[in-house]
Amino acid sequence: MAQLTVTPRTAGDVTLLGLAGKITISGGDAELREALDRQLDDGARKLLLDLREVTGVDSAGIGELVRSLTRSSNRDGSLKLLHPSPKLRDLLTVTQLITAFDVFDDEDEAVKSFA
Repeated sequence: MAQLTVTPRTAGDVTLLGLAGKITISGGDAELREALDRQLDDGARKLLLDLREVTGVDSAGIGELVRSLTRSSNRDGSLKLLHPSPKLRDLLTVTQLITAFDVFDDEDEAVKSFA
């Protein structure tokens, strides 16, 4: 059984990936990688990861978030984070990765930021 489910939807020309579950070495990291690659291969360039239902992230998960950011950038896209948990936000802050990501708590604001 997958550790992470990914539900894509669109808001205008922005692709939102609703993530639910864990992004960890034992599961979710591969699911996130495959879902993101599929969206990029299909031409999506404005990507928003909705982390509202993510219940856990380990170092592999953080690595996968960074890889996702790099991969989208290398494909002339941009990737932003929506609704990270306080724990994930703290983890991104401690690792100083918070400066690499655009992070939002409001979906409308996040979608508009791609304009």
